[in-house]
Amino acid sequence: MKTQERIPKTRIERAAHIAGAGVKVGGNYLKHYAKKLVNADVSREELHKDNAGDIYETLSTLKGSALKVAQMMSMDRGILPREYQEKFQLSQYSAPPLSSPLVAQIFRKAFGQPPTAFFDEFTPKAVAAASIGQVHKARVKDQWLAVKIQYPGVANSIGSDLRMVKPFAVRLLNMSKNDIDNYFDEIEGKLLEETNYTLELKRSMELSAACAHIENLRFPQYYPKWSSDKIITMDWLDGKHLKEFLATNPSQEVRNRIGQALWDFYDFQIHELKTVHADPHPGNFLFLEDGTVNIFDFGCVKEIPDRFYTPYFKLVNREIYKDSEKTGAIFRELELLHADDTAADIAFFTPLFKEMIDMLTLPFTCETFDFGNETYFSGIYQFADKLIEMPEVRNSKKARGSRHSLYINRTYYGLYHILFDLKAAVNTGNRKFY
Repeated sequence: MKTQERIPKTRIERAAHIAGAGVKVGGNYLKHYAKKLVNADVSREELHKDNAGDIYETLSTLKGSALKVAQMMSMDRGILPREYQEKFQLSQYSAPPLSSPLVAQIFRKAFGQPPTAFFDEFTPKAVAAASIGQVHKARVKDQWLAVKIQYPGVANSIGSDLRMVKPFAVRLLNMSKNDIDNYFDEIEGKLLEETNYTLELKRSMELSAACAHIENLRFPQYYPKWSSDKIITMDWLDGKHLKEFLATNPSQEVRNRIGQALWDFYDFQIHELKTVHADPHPGNFLFLEDGTVNIFDFGCVKEIPDRFYTPYFKLVNREIYKDSEKTGAIFRELELLHADDTAADIAFFTPLFKEMIDMLTLPFTCETFDFGNETYFSGIYQFADKLIEMPEVRNSKKARGSRHSLYINRTYYGLYHILFDLKAAVNTGNRKFY
């Protein structure tokens, strides 16, 4: 894979790259419609493929929050055409890496010495590269290590990148600027935390220790002496990424074992720690043939306030819907409904949210849930498609849902889809809610 010598850092440079991608996309549309003049049967697949490639090339050059957006979208199979989803999945662990001279420069800035001064062996090329940083393999005596290095300038570009994206989001989501600011503040805060490797190191050690009792999970040991605000060093963990692992055709027993481990991991964090690893994309896990899961990235962590946790999980209890007053009060606490909503708004959105919550909380109401149930997931996709087509939803100027729901919903959405890919049957009904 071709390496990258530098990352555009200034707002002008980054805006120019985004504008350049727009020009390429425009050219792709012109080519597509020119072909349709000759052949009316030309499909949009080639157009999607060309656009996805051009957009991904730009985002992968920019790194940071720009590429993180692609990574987040690749997890949501209801948003993007398949060609975009497949291309953007590369951002999870296969983005173009930085060159070895630039890596050495980052080490010198952090420690005053190149990596060869610390390690007996250090791979000059990255073995994995994602949105915020890349990973190198190193060795000290007979101990193999993973060294994660943050891309330079990532933290400083987050605010300007999101400001460039915000006007598009306002138009795309049809929300007022004030409403969308609430969500963007949450996203910006989380992205800034992901660039704080000192905080990530602390959280990694604390959450790994807290979750060490969960069966079939393994966490690396972390090494503060070889870490800094831009570098984290930990044990090297073996295993395969999800797509590679599934290609080995693991048994159903192994799939279920992995699925249970992941469910227990998130269940314990959310309900006992109220602090959760909020980035469950496949690039953050390595899977072993014996059903063990290696977990090694705690960059994105969401702390769950009680004022959100309590009403959010009350909705698992279907009995609460028998009392419309209680249901309305909970919906207002979660900002699904607002104090200034009209009677027509309440009559429209209340049954819609009930239907959505019934689907998404179904695994919590069963002792065992089969995440390989394609009917269940196709129902979720169909519901999402129905929402998009509803004029009342499209034309609503209000944000529906607390800012805290962004990362909690994303966590469950990512977890559900990993479990779906595994086709795992999981014991989910052990925890009792209100």
